[in-house]
Amino acid sequence: MATDPVCGMIVDPARAAGRVEHDGTVYFFCSPGCASKFSANPEKYLAGAREAMTPAPAVIGIGGLKRRPTTTTSAPTTPSAPAAQTPASGVRYTCPMDPDVVSDRPGACPKCGMALEPMIRSAADLAVETNPELDGMTRRFWLAVAFGAPVFAVTMGDMVTGGALVHRLGMTPVNWIALVLSTPVVWWCGWPLFERMWQSFVNRSPNMFTLIGLGVGASYGYSAAATVAGRMDTYFDTAVVIVALVLLGQVLELRARHQTGDAIRQLLRLAPKTARRVNRIHGHETETDVPLDAVIPGDLLRVRPGEKVPVDGVVVEGSAAIDESMITGESIPVAKAPGASVVGSTMAVDGTMVMRAERVGEDTVLARIVRMVSDAQRTRAPIQRLADRVAAVFVPAVVLVAIASFVGWMVWGPEPGPGPALVRAVSVLIIACPCALGLATPMAIMVGTGRGARAGVLIRDAESLERLARIDTLVVDKTGTLTEGRPRVASVEAAGGWTEADLLRLAAAVERGSAHPLAAAIVEAATSRGLSIPPAAGFQSMVGQGVSGRVEKHDVVLGSPTFLAARGIDVSSLLERGDDSRKAGQTVLAIAVDGRLAGFVAAADSVRDSARDAVTSLTGAGVHLVMMTGDNATTAAAVARQLGVNDVRAELKPEDKRAAIRDLQSQGRRVAMAGDGINDAPALAQSDVGVAMGTGTDVAMENAGITLMKGDLRGLVRARRLSSATLTNIKQNLFLAFVYNAIGVPVAAGLLYPLTGWLISPIWASAAMTFSSLSVIANALRLRSLRL
Repeated sequence: MATDPVCGMIVDPARAAGRVEHDGTVYFFCSPGCASKFSANPEKYLAGAREAMTPAPAVIGIGGLKRRPTTTTSAPTTPSAPAAQTPASGVRYTCPMDPDVVSDRPGACPKCGMALEPMIRSAADLAVETNPELDGMTRRFWLAVAFGAPVFAVTMGDMVTGGALVHRLGMTPVNWIALVLSTPVVWWCGWPLFERMWQSFVNRSPNMFTLIGLGVGASYGYSAAATVAGRMDTYFDTAVVIVALVLLGQVLELRARHQTGDAIRQLLRLAPKTARRVNRIHGHETETDVPLDAVIPGDLLRVRPGEKVPVDGVVVEGSAAIDESMITGESIPVAKAPGASVVGSTMAVDGTMVMRAERVGEDTVLARIVRMVSDAQRTRAPIQRLADRVAAVFVPAVVLVAIASFVGWMVWGPEPGPGPALVRAVSVLIIACPCALGLATPMAIMVGTGRGARAGVLIRDAESLERLARIDTLVVDKTGTLTEGRPRVASVEAAGGWTEADLLRLAAAVERGSAHPLAAAIVEAATSRGLSIPPAAGFQSMVGQGVSGRVEKHDVVLGSPTFLAARGIDVSSLLERGDDSRKAGQTVLAIAVDGRLAGFVAAADSVRDSARDAVTSLTGAGVHLVMMTGDNATTAAAVARQLGVNDVRAELKPEDKRAAIRDLQSQGRRVAMAGDGINDAPALAQSDVGVAMGTGTDVAMENAGITLMKGDLRGLVRARRLSSATLTNIKQNLFLAFVYNAIGVPVAAGLLYPLTGWLISPIWASAAMTFSSLSVIANALRLRSLRL
């Protein structure tokens, strides 16, 4: 990311609205206006000068119109913001339509004019519940109703009485009364609309407020001039009703947009406020309740039935049944005994336990989930490019249509004249709604990613969510993905004068430095037999192949037969003796000591029951499954037969998996890869969509676009349903926006009038414009109740 040197805004260079090279350095800008200012005087801004993105808006207070003194700031200013929302609070704000716009305070987006919204990423950000933009728009709306209602009532009364009301009072007094009442509505209540229109000119970024400002300004300006000149045809009622309806639309939209972030707020509210710390000093034990932020790694915490687990940690005493549905989407409680990991904010349904805190604050799983969901909601899906291309020419095209409509009705209209021509032009300006186009994708992404988080499906970015719906091939790793990932040593066979105990001790010594599940199984087997595990020197690991080290003056190598053969060790006898274990689906690891084969360890890893259900669901949906593993071909085939997977590729190194995925992609396949280990990271990065199992390593999760918190493939079935539903929702939103504008603009311009007699007034155009944005948001909100 880069910083705009003029206004201080954070800018994504890939989406920058302008760039200028100065003294060999390229600077990026949020808008063409900032780029022009920098080009005119680069030294000024490089010296540290900053300009506000928008002038401080007017605020309606009890004492009348107030304005904050002009200040130099790095973001839009909103004087009605409470102290909790000042930059010191650390809360940042962004635009739902332009996520590259980031500000340290609330205000309006300099690109589209929409109100910025807080980026909720931590529990502290929940303090930002009041919305100054919503509060301000609400006050302006009610004042617009109070002052505009008499203007509208007089107009409607005149229509109902057939002109009797105006005939009794006289048109001139009525027009002057309307001018007096409509002036505060247009220039006071509607001031934010004109302010944002002006900023669209300054930043060369025409938007919805450009059209609204032009329409309201034209209606009011023409009517004011006509009143002063003594003309009878005025449109004050049009101006005040448009302002009131637009403000009402802003109020409703802001409230609806707030609901799209409910998923993150619900997640953050899951965190308990306190923890029960166990203090053990000199044989005495006491328990005290402490604030959650006072807990540090290493603290002992007691969790009782009905209480939430305070932070991430490990059970050290007792046992409990934990409801982990908030992170996995599974409602069945999971039994936790000493040594088991627990996740903060999950609920103890039954039993009492003492846990040791390991991850606290921003390092907990819940905090990571919130950050991932928040970041995903600010990304743009590829399908958004279509809307972006249309939006780039939309407003200028609408202005041209409005001008053409004015000229056409002025010259050829049924009643040629400036009055009817103005009404047609204003109707065109008001009914067009670029916001509906802009909101179509981000609203669906925000709601969809939030829904996924509640089901244990974390989406890193919108592109991954969209791509997942289009995959036709799924590559899965075996260990930890199709199997439980918790293998146990089934047998140890020694040769060459070694005993099973000595062989297991040496194997455990070198495997203790590895993070692979098989390594943990060997270490556990040695420990459970009461064997002392000696230290290993010179530990080396070849990811996905094997390990080596020096133990008790012996050079020990352990890994796949291929790994040992590559080091010049004869493993032919092992291939025959370990065949029965491999046919049973067990993984066989060879052990060599001082360059000679010393035996092998066979480990069994049971197939996940959930994997069978997932494979059936995915193949039934037309997804081609490929199992890729570094394990022996015989073992891999045995596991594949149990699951009904026909395409099996075994004995692959990490780079081989990546090459195999690249080969599938060259065949025109859209490939997703599901894995959980460090050896899966290259393949996850190569695939069109990487899917990490939440029980796996951080490296795998960093290279994946989708993370399944439960750690089983049924989560992938849910993820595909979510992806498909979100993509469908986006298409529906774009359809609503395109069709609405495609029909509304021609009707407002009067193109169908010669054939059908259809016309639409600016007042109804304003109501229709508001409805278009709300319909898109309402459709996106349907994803909150999506059944996965």
